[in-house]
Amino acid sequence: MSTFDDREKAFEAKFAHDEAMQFKAEARANKLLGYWAAELMGKTGDDAEAYAITVVKSDFEEPGTEDVIRKVTADLEGRVPSDTIREKLAACLLDAKEQVLNEAE
Repeated sequence: MSTFDDREKAFEAKFAHDEAMQFKAEARANKLLGYWAAELMGKTGDDAEAYAITVVKSDFEEPGTEDVIRKVTADLEGRVPSDTIREKLAACLLDAKEQVLNEAE
């Protein structure tokens, strides 16, 4: 096998790894957002966990985060503006990336 082939395989492996890590971080961020929203709705324990999972599942409706934002905005019944939810999701993504990286070490 040539050096070029080795480099190509290494690049493909890194790309696959990076994509998997990004997927995990996004799913974790959605779950963290779900916990946050659940707390605002007064949910605790198993109810909060179940709600957080529904938020994660809502992300599979369409590409991007708008499906998650719509769900949480609707579930919070206008108590929190969608811009605030977007900001919270961005903060959750930073936390989630850090958590995922720490778990990988």
